[in-house]
Amino acid sequence: MKNSLKVKKATYHLWTLTVSKMISTFGAQVYAFAISFYILQATGSAASFAANLICNILPRTIAAPFAGYIVDNYSRKKIVIFSQIASSLAIAGLLIVSFKTGLSLSAIYTTSCILSLTSIFSGVAFSSSITGLVDQDRIQKAMSLNQMSISFASIGSPAIGGLLYGTVSMSTFLFVYMAASSIAVILESTMNFNLFTSKNTEDDEKEPIWESMKSGIDYIKTQSLLMIVLWIALLINFFFGAYQVGYSFILIEKLKMTSQQFGLTEGAFAAGMLLLSIYYTVRKEVRYPLLVSKWGILGMGVIMMAISMPLMLKFPHHIIFAYYMVLQLGLGAMDMTTNTPIMVILQKQIDDRFKGRVFSILETMAMALMPIGMVLFGFLYDVFPAQWTIIVSSLLFIGVILVLARPSVIRRIHPELSSKKGVKVKKVPSSV
Repeated sequence: MKNSLKVKKATYHLWTLTVSKMISTFGAQVYAFAISFYILQATGSAASFAANLICNILPRTIAAPFAGYIVDNYSRKKIVIFSQIASSLAIAGLLIVSFKTGLSLSAIYTTSCILSLTSIFSGVAFSSSITGLVDQDRIQKAMSLNQMSISFASIGSPAIGGLLYGTVSMSTFLFVYMAASSIAVILESTMNFNLFTSKNTEDDEKEPIWESMKSGIDYIKTQSLLMIVLWIALLINFFFGAYQVGYSFILIEKLKMTSQQFGLTEGAFAAGMLLLSIYYTVRKEVRYPLLVSKWGILGMGVIMMAISMPLMLKFPHHIIFAYYMVLQLGLGAMDMTTNTPIMVILQKQIDDRFKGRVFSILETMAMALMPIGMVLFGFLYDVFPAQWTIIVSSLLFIGVILVLARPSVIRRIHPELSSKKGVKVKKVPSSV
């Protein structure tokens, strides 16, 4: 009877998490779309656009190790709720500023920094709580549904943002985000974050912060898969900065795409994620997650390179629009192919006592070089032809994954591949 009640509560968690993420993501995406378009139209500079991206990334990178310590030592539910409330207050502050003095880059950058900090605490807390919210058999389903909800919101929000931009004031966008964040707080407050764990972090004896971080790093060193994922995250995300800065710059500044069309291409990315989310919701757990992720990253690299094509060959405007819709659809699918298999196996393999620190270190490594990349690529796009900047970056992106996830590394993480179909391979050394 007790197990039956737990399963019912876990099912409630699955759908509550899905709805909560959909609502909060919708608000955040509408806001992000409007702010990005506002900055690019107001300044016309890739560097200014990159500066806002840095404000979204740098605070996360700096705060991530501390977030991991806090998540592992305090109530994860309270961290999620307080973070969501802080996001609402930050947007409320920007809304007040917009009424009194009008929007300025400094006010936007400041708000982006605050939202970045709240998102890292909320994100690490949620990532560390999946195994506490749902049963082991439905972890992949939980993560896929979570991503599906984000995808639904991401499909609609750029399209709605594109239709509304220029017809309503920025204060309307801010109000939508604030309202969505407030609803998410109410839903998240009804969830039991320790349903499948007996861990009560508030009653545990607290380790000193630096010792706690060191023990988290020591734990990661004992896990081969974690070490490989960390290095891939560090370098791949650095070169992906060329796409993050370049895509908006190319479409808005170089190709003069309208806000409506740009919003629809952004929605296509989410549609690609949605399709793969549905697939991962119903399929069995992936057998070789690192190998699947490798092919996903290679696919992303090819698509990154392909966004330069309309800058080198002349196409009718409607063909260019359709071309980017297809590319974004493919990129969204590749993003899910890359992330879902790895995150599922990490959820199951990482000790719950270390999850906050491990996921925060993963976040730090994923974001560590991105601010540098944003500055570098923002400068390169303003100085050099955009097509060559993205092509060279894409080749380096592909080269990194071919080296870090070379066949010998894949076989060490998935040794069963060595004997598959009777294929013999040489013994692989223990170090990468």
